[in-house]
Amino acid sequence: MSEQQSDPGSFFAAVGGHDTFRRLVAEFYRGVATDPELRALYPEADLGPAEERLRLFLEQYWGGPTTYSERRGHPRLRMRHAPYAVTPEQRDRWLRHMLTAVGTLDLGEQHEAQLVDYLVRAAYMLVNAPSETTPPAPPTPTEET
Repeated sequence: MSEQQSDPGSFFAAVGGHDTFRRLVAEFYRGVATDPELRALYPEADLGPAEERLRLFLEQYWGGPTTYSERRGHPRLRMRHAPYAVTPEQRDRWLRHMLTAVGTLDLGEQHEAQLVDYLVRAAYMLVNAPSETTPPAPPTPTEET
Protein backbone atom coordinates (compact mmCIF):
# COMPACT_ATOMS: atom_id res chain seq x y z
CA MET A 1 0.00 0.00 0.00
CA SER A 2 1.51 3.34 -0.95
CA GLU A 3 1.39 6.66 0.83
CA GLN A 4 -1.91 7.50 -0.87
CA GLN A 5 -3.68 4.13 -0.72
CA SER A 6 -5.68 2.51 2.03
CA ASP A 7 -7.69 -0.65 2.39
CA PRO A 8 -11.34 0.25 1.63
CA GLY A 9 -12.55 -2.42 4.09
CA SER A 10 -10.32 -1.24 6.93
CA PHE A 11 -11.14 0.32 10.28
CA PHE A 12 -9.40 3.43 8.91
CA ALA A 13 -11.92 3.70 6.06
CA ALA A 14 -14.91 2.71 8.20
CA VAL A 15 -14.37 5.53 10.70
CA GLY A 16 -13.81 8.31 8.18
CA GLY A 17 -10.17 7.96 7.17
CA HIS A 18 -7.59 10.69 7.37
CA ASP A 19 -9.95 13.40 8.60
CA THR A 20 -11.00 11.33 11.63
CA PHE A 21 -7.42 10.56 12.61
CA ARG A 22 -6.37 14.16 12.03
CA ARG A 23 -9.10 15.36 14.41
CA LEU A 24 -8.29 12.66 16.99
CA VAL A 25 -4.60 13.46 17.13
CA ALA A 26 -5.06 17.24 17.01
CA GLU A 27 -7.45 17.07 19.96
CA PHE A 28 -5.05 14.79 21.85
CA TYR A 29 -2.16 17.22 21.39
CA ARG A 30 -4.32 20.16 22.51
CA GLY A 31 -4.56 18.31 25.82
CA VAL A 32 -0.85 17.48 25.90
CA ALA A 33 0.02 21.14 25.37
CA THR A 34 -1.84 22.06 28.58
CA ASP A 35 -0.39 19.26 30.73
CA PRO A 36 3.10 20.23 31.97
CA GLU A 37 4.00 16.77 33.29
CA LEU A 38 3.06 15.05 30.05
CA ARG A 39 4.40 17.85 27.86
CA ALA A 40 7.81 17.23 29.42
CA LEU A 41 7.95 13.89 27.56
CA TYR A 42 8.05 15.76 24.24
CA PRO A 43 11.51 17.25 23.71
CA GLU A 44 10.57 19.32 20.64
CA ALA A 45 9.36 22.87 21.27
CA ASP A 46 6.81 22.43 18.47
CA LEU A 47 4.38 19.54 18.97
CA GLY A 48 3.57 19.54 15.24
CA PRO A 49 6.14 16.89 14.25
CA ALA A 50 5.05 14.57 17.09
CA GLU A 51 1.43 15.11 16.09
CA GLU A 52 2.19 14.14 12.51
CA ARG A 53 4.14 11.03 13.54
CA LEU A 54 1.34 9.80 15.81
CA ARG A 55 -1.31 10.47 13.16
CA LEU A 56 0.67 8.64 10.49
CA PHE A 57 1.32 5.73 12.84
CA LEU A 58 -2.35 5.39 13.81
CA GLU A 59 -3.53 5.72 10.22
CA GLN A 60 -1.17 2.97 9.11
CA TYR A 61 -1.98 0.72 12.07
CA TRP A 62 -5.70 0.93 11.33
CA GLY A 63 -5.38 0.15 7.61
CA GLY A 64 -4.65 3.55 6.10
CA PRO A 65 -1.72 4.63 3.97
CA THR A 66 1.71 3.21 4.84
CA THR A 67 3.27 6.66 4.96
CA TYR A 68 4.64 6.11 8.47
CA SER A 69 6.77 3.12 7.43
CA GLU A 70 7.77 4.73 4.14
CA ARG A 71 9.15 7.75 6.01
CA ARG A 72 10.36 6.23 9.28
CA GLY A 73 10.72 2.49 8.81
CA HIS A 74 9.07 -0.19 10.92
CA PRO A 75 7.09 1.36 13.80
CA ARG A 76 8.90 -0.59 16.59
CA LEU A 77 6.72 1.16 19.14
CA ARG A 78 8.54 -0.02 22.28
CA MET A 79 11.99 0.65 20.82
CA ARG A 80 11.07 4.20 19.78
CA HIS A 81 9.82 4.97 23.28
CA ALA A 82 12.69 3.28 25.14
CA PRO A 83 14.76 6.48 25.50
CA TYR A 84 11.91 8.10 27.44
CA ALA A 85 11.03 7.12 31.00
CA VAL A 86 7.31 6.37 30.72
CA THR A 87 5.83 5.98 34.20
CA PRO A 88 2.37 4.74 35.15
CA GLU A 89 1.43 8.34 35.96
CA GLN A 90 2.48 9.52 32.51
CA ARG A 91 0.61 6.59 30.94
CA ASP A 92 -2.53 7.65 32.81
CA ARG A 93 -2.13 11.28 31.71
CA TRP A 94 -1.57 10.16 28.11
CA LEU A 95 -4.66 7.97 28.27
CA ARG A 96 -6.78 10.72 29.84
CA HIS A 97 -6.02 13.09 26.95
CA MET A 98 -6.33 10.38 24.30
CA LEU A 99 -9.64 9.07 25.61
CA THR A 100 -10.96 12.63 25.83
CA ALA A 101 -9.97 13.05 22.18
CA VAL A 102 -11.68 9.77 21.22
CA GLY A 103 -14.82 11.05 22.96
CA THR A 104 -14.95 14.02 20.58
CA LEU A 105 -15.39 11.71 17.59
CA ASP A 106 -18.60 10.07 16.43
CA LEU A 107 -17.27 6.57 15.80
CA GLY A 108 -20.15 4.41 16.87
CA GLU A 109 -20.03 2.10 19.85
CA GLN A 110 -18.20 -0.83 18.25
CA HIS A 111 -15.48 1.24 16.57
CA GLU A 112 -14.97 3.37 19.66
CA ALA A 113 -14.59 0.26 21.84
CA GLN A 114 -12.10 -1.21 19.37
CA LEU A 115 -10.02 1.97 19.30
CA VAL A 116 -10.10 2.44 23.07
CA ASP A 117 -9.09 -1.18 23.65
CA TYR A 118 -6.03 -0.75 21.43
CA LEU A 119 -5.05 2.60 22.97
CA VAL A 120 -5.27 1.26 26.52
CA ARG A 121 -3.25 -1.85 25.68
CA ALA A 122 -0.60 0.21 23.86
CA ALA A 123 -0.33 2.72 26.70
CA TYR A 124 0.17 -0.02 29.29
CA MET A 125 2.73 -1.77 27.09
CA LEU A 126 4.87 1.37 26.82
CA VAL A 127 5.38 1.84 30.57
CA ASN A 128 9.09 1.32 31.13
CA ALA A 129 9.84 3.16 34.38
CA PRO A 130 8.63 2.76 37.94
CA SER A 131 5.95 4.93 39.43
CA GLU A 132 7.17 8.32 40.57
CA THR A 133 5.21 7.90 43.78
CA THR A 134 6.30 4.35 44.56
CA PRO A 135 8.19 4.37 47.85
CA PRO A 136 11.61 2.74 47.77
CA ALA A 137 11.73 -0.92 48.68
CA PRO A 138 12.74 -1.60 52.27
CA PRO A 139 16.37 -2.57 52.72
CA THR A 140 17.16 -6.24 52.42
CA PRO A 141 18.06 -7.69 55.82
CA THR A 142 21.71 -8.61 56.16
CA GLU A 143 23.17 -11.56 57.98
CA GLU A 144 24.12 -9.27 60.88
CA THR A 145 20.54 -8.16 61.56
